[in-house]
Amino acid sequence: MGAANSTGGKRGELLETMADHEESINCMCLSEDGSMLVTGSEDATARMWATKMEETECLGVLRGHSSYINCVGVMDTFVITGGADSTIRKWDMTTCECIFVYEGHNSRIQKILITGDFIFSSSFDKTARAWLFDVSDLGEGNEERACIRTFKGHGKGVYPLIFIPAPDDLGDDDDEDGPNIRPGDLLITGSADMTARSWSFESSGCLKTFRGHTGAITTMATDSSGRVLFTAGADSTVKSWNIQSGQCLKSMDGHTNAVICLLVVNRLMYTGSADGTSKCWVTEFGDCTRQYRGHRGSVIAMRFQSGILWTACGDSIARAYDAKSGTLRRSFIGHEAAVNCMVITEGKLFTGSSDGTLRIWDAKDVSEELLVDDGPPPPAPVVVVGDAKEDVAIFPETPDIESEPVIEDLGVVEDIEIDELTSVEEAEEGEDEGKEDSLEERPPDEPLEEVTQLTEDHNSEAEANNAELNDVVDKEVDQEIEDMERELAAQG
Repeated sequence: MGAANSTGGKRGELLETMADHEESINCMCLSEDGSMLVTGSEDATARMWATKMEETECLGVLRGHSSYINCVGVMDTFVITGGADSTIRKWDMTTCECIFVYEGHNSRIQKILITGDFIFSSSFDKTARAWLFDVSDLGEGNEERACIRTFKGHGKGVYPLIFIPAPDDLGDDDDEDGPNIRPGDLLITGSADMTARSWSFESSGCLKTFRGHTGAITTMATDSSGRVLFTAGADSTVKSWNIQSGQCLKSMDGHTNAVICLLVVNRLMYTGSADGTSKCWVTEFGDCTRQYRGHRGSVIAMRFQSGILWTACGDSIARAYDAKSGTLRRSFIGHEAAVNCMVITEGKLFTGSSDGTLRIWDAKDVSEELLVDDGPPPPAPVVVVGDAKEDVAIFPETPDIESEPVIEDLGVVEDIEIDELTSVEEAEEGEDEGKEDSLEERPPDEPLEEVTQLTEDHNSEAEANNAELNDVVDKEVDQEIEDMERELAAQG
């Protein structure tokens, strides 16, 4: 099994540090053309940044939420934000004005997913909802009609979301004006109640319940066909499921603490964990073929681009690994607290941290160096779409993912960017090589990334070195997972 050493690799070059946010940066996403970055913060604001200029510039500040922002998305000329004040807000990016407030949830918003016609949201209130994206025809006094579906059934907070559109050969023809819901459209949700559920978008009824995890489900993805679901969370395992039948296909063990993030690239799957490692798996067989070592904290977010696996870690460092060999190529050192989110665009790495800063790094030479060392790049990717708009993607929790048309929330999860998919041959080679319930509302002054915070309390005894944060009492609900959140922050 391939693995990188805990030391090695060059130090990444810091280009800029933007300290405009007053508190932790919790999430970020790119506009579809990559020219604008939106960040959401613990300071209850979102900011827009120009990414293609020689110097990064703040284009505007979005003020209106009364508590911290958990998730952000971009569609057309609008920014969508979800906050701990239980509201979702729609903003005009040209004027920075809030033009609509989606109200209905009664606890914090965890994730949002934008499909174009609709916004899907998950909440700590145990529900997911679907909303109209275009609310211009509702008229004054009809704001409640923006919510068109409520998905009820989970016993605890709902976290990751995936939307799977009906195949083109199923359902009604899309010849109607306005939003169209087809009979085969599916929503999949993951929850702290240790289950995932699939729902009919048309009827809002639960179709299948995926049972088997022994801890909160905090991250999910599907394969490119939208037929296989991958779930992971606080019990440290990854499971694959047949979406249609609900059958568990495989259980992948190997992590020793909660799995915080995962992404699927062709036939390979990458996972990041609170145990301080990332792993690569062959999805067809469930084999772990290599590990990416060197993290000294939880792996909070990952991206894949041009043969490079990028990781954001609770130890305040972002790293770039050769995905094929596991070699550590770069360490981006400079943040003073956990790195909660990141995107790569135009040869630059943008990282958001609990220290409140947005940092911009030179990332161009990393992939170029890889091509020089290892030969030509892999084959061109399959059709792309996405943006975790944080978590918005036509598969997988934003225009950051490349794949078949499956839409997912990627998390604060947010924002997976895949510019090139690993080839089938690499997956086969990998096979030969090696044959995280509920969350409490955190106080606004506790700058922690939500999914990261979910994890470590599940293993609090094993993580006794972080126990000093466990006596901070949360305002709303279950103390157990809130303790997890604080422990993860300590690693940053």
